[in-house]
Amino acid sequence: MTEEIKKLWPELEWISDLDLREKTARTWETALERSVLTADDLNRIPFTLLCGPDLKVTFMDHKRCVVHVARDAGLKMNEFFRDELPVDMDTLIAGAVLADVGKMLEYELDANDKAVQGKYGQYLRHPFSGVSLAEECGVPPEVCHIIAAHAHEGDLVKRTTEAYIVHHADFMTFLPFKSRLIV
Repeated sequence: MTEEIKKLWPELEWISDLDLREKTARTWETALERSVLTADDLNRIPFTLLCGPDLKVTFMDHKRCVVHVARDAGLKMNEFFRDELPVDMDTLIAGAVLADVGKMLEYELDANDKAVQGKYGQYLRHPFSGVSLAEECGVPPEVCHIIAAHAHEGDLVKRTTEAYIVHHADFMTFLPFKSRLIV
C-alpha cells in the first residue's frame, strides 16, 4: 500500500483482513493511476456534481464521512442484533471505502481545473467502473456487490445487509445537500 493511499484512507486500518485491506488499497491505486485526478484533487473537488458550483464539501470529506457512518451503524447493529443480523465489518468497511472508486474514471477536469463528468462517465457510471476496477484487483464478490448496489443502479437488486448500510450512509450524507431548504 502506497503512502499516498494510507494518507488518503486512514480508515483502511479498520479492515482486519490484511489481504482485503491490500486489495482495497490496490483498487484505489489502480483507479488513481488511470484517472486525470490526483489524490490532492480529491481533497479539493466537490463530492458531487449535482449540487451546484458553491458546494464546499470535498470528495474526501463526503467519502470518509460515509465510511465512518457505515462503520458506526454496523457496530451498533452487531451490538443490538447480534447473530440475528450479523454485519461483516471488514466487508462493510471495504465496500464503503470502494463505493465511489469508479468516479476516478467518471470525472474529467475542464480548462478551469473544475471536475466535470467526462465522456466515459456519460456511458458508464461509477458503480459499473468501480466493480470492474475492484474485480481486477481481486476484491471479493461480497464487496463488489456493495459497490454495484450502493447507488440507484442497485435499487432492483436484493442487497446484503452491508450493502444496505453503505447505500443509506451514502444517501443520508448526500440527499440533504441536494434538497435542503435555504432559510
